[in-house]
Amino acid sequence: MSKEFDGKVVLVTGGASGIGKETARQFLQEGAKVLITDLNVEAGEAFCREVPQSDNVAFFHHDVATEEGWLEAMQFLQKRFGILDILVNSAGVAISTPLEEMSLKEWQKQNGVNLDGTFLGVKNAILAMKGRGGAIVNIASIAADVGIFAAPGYCASKAGVKNFTKAAALYCAHYGYNIRVNAIMPGYIETPMVEAVLKTQGEPGSFGEKLRNLHPIGHFGQPEDIAAGILFAASDKAKFMTGTSIPIDGGYLAQ
Repeated sequence: MSKEFDGKVVLVTGGASGIGKETARQFLQEGAKVLITDLNVEAGEAFCREVPQSDNVAFFHHDVATEEGWLEAMQFLQKRFGILDILVNSAGVAISTPLEEMSLKEWQKQNGVNLDGTFLGVKNAILAMKGRGGAIVNIASIAADVGIFAAPGYCASKAGVKNFTKAAALYCAHYGYNIRVNAIMPGYIETPMVEAVLKTQGEPGSFGEKLRNLHPIGHFGQPEDIAAGILFAASDKAKFMTGTSIPIDGGYLAQ
């Protein structure tokens, strides 16, 4: 029985944990071959060993914020799987240093991973896909549309991702590349990154409780909630969708 992504090759950045890891898992379950990239070598290699579809997954140590990192990742992907059909730009960092104390280096690191990394991924995916078509899914955030006092740099980077997604989609459409570019905007999801941010803010549980109350559905999301949206955006079911950013946020932005 055929699966939705049989024969497709997918690259997922930040694939060793959180949303990226669950996204890779769901793509593998649906028949895809998946390259996950991450800076966390131990977690990435462990994932490849643990999944039942271990023959169809590979890991590559990858700094998404550098040109060299992307060239090496694409070379590895070509040797291992040959082609690229789908890119998921999931790698991201959140730095919650108070704004007046944040260093330029911290600001640049956050934008380097979240925004520069997305740009470099889209650029290299277009080079790989433009002769045959494909799909790109970027991870933006509700922080692209609202301010968050504890994450001003993160807000700036994700707003950039959202608008860059629109421009990249129009670019691909204008040149007839048959490459769709969309974004997913998660609310607060129970991932290691969110947990780390919550630990830096005030008394244990207080900040987190306030954030949960901002989600009308009554709780944070799970990585599988976001992964399901990513797979939809990458699938043929979304063949008429490009330049769109989809909130999956428990109602956060509906208020």
